[in-house]
Amino acid sequence: MEFRKSRIEDIPEMMEIVRQAQEYFKSKDIDQWQDGYPNEENLRGDIEADESYVMLLDGKIVATTAISFRGESTYDKIYEGNWLSDGKYGVVHRVAVSNEHKGKGLSHEIMKFSQNMCKELGYNSIKIDTHRDNFVMRGLLEKNGFEYCGVILLEDGAERVAYEKVF
Repeated sequence: MEFRKSRIEDIPEMMEIVRQAQEYFKSKDIDQWQDGYPNEENLRGDIEADESYVMLLDGKIVATTAISFRGESTYDKIYEGNWLSDGKYGVVHRVAVSNEHKGKGLSHEIMKFSQNMCKELGYNSIKIDTHRDNFVMRGLLEKNGFEYCGVILLEDGAERVAYEKVF
């Protein structure tokens, strides 16, 4: 397994993995990624911002994520709790693993990769948000040492539960 920066030509494979995640959420009645997000434009923006990564197994893309170090305006206010730290932080977005490789621990590897990037760049905190009903992601975060911090509001007003890990 290896990680590399995503390239524009990876978008079709990345979108297929995203579509699989969207279908999974729909089948579980989770109202996350059901409104056309993320789409090709979001992935292209991540790539152009140098924040998009893919995981490869035997040369094939099996997972995708975005890791940002620009801050997140929707994290400026947190409700029903507090962030663990006030300093600079990394943010993980758009984690998706192909159906063919679910249950193999790849999401844990994405979390480790993200944390290692933060540490290498001198950041001591990583934050992430997810849908309240996305218990798979919430469990993944807790198993990887993230702590529940409260609720944030997306730009469209939708609530998300927020987590942080400080190292």
